[in-house]
This record gives sequence, structure tokens and C-alpha cells, in this order.
Amino acid sequence: MPSDIETIARQNLSAAVQPAVDPDAFEPDTDLTDYGLTSLQKVLFLTRLCEDLAVDLVHLTERDVAEMRTLHDVVDTLSRYAGKAS
Repeated sequence: MPSDIETIARQNLSAAVQPAVDPDAFEPDTDLTDYGLTSLQKVLFLTRLCEDLAVDLVHLTERDVAEMRTLHDVVDTLSRYAGKAS
């Protein structure tokens, strides 16, 4: 059963890719670029996701962002910061 963070991440990823993909169709370990996500779309996806999860972007390092290559990576990274105050 997906966590709340994963569910929200799937919904945001679905909205970010074109054409849209059913949120349940994303494989956790598939590279986001395999779904056609460009670097700009990745930034927009992560920004929106952080807003939805109340994760302050100041917590994310350049390395964090670079290492978020899959849905699993995104959920794992943002899980560490969810609920932290800035």
C-alpha cells in the first residue's frame, strides 16, 4: 500500500508528464525520464510536490535533486523532510 507521500507524488507526476499517465501506472524504480519528464518538468514537479507536502525547498540540496531519478528516490528523499519546519 503506497504511503501518503507516494500517493501525492504519483498524482503530481501524472499531472507533470505529457501525455498524462494514470498515477497507479508508474513503476517506482523507473527513471523519470523514461516517462518523458524533462529537466524543467522535473523542477516544476518537485516544486509542486514540495508545496503539497509542506516541504520547504531550503531542505533540498543540489545533490538531493540530482539523485531523485525515480519515483522511489523522490518519495525516499522527501520522506526525510516531510513535517520539518524551516
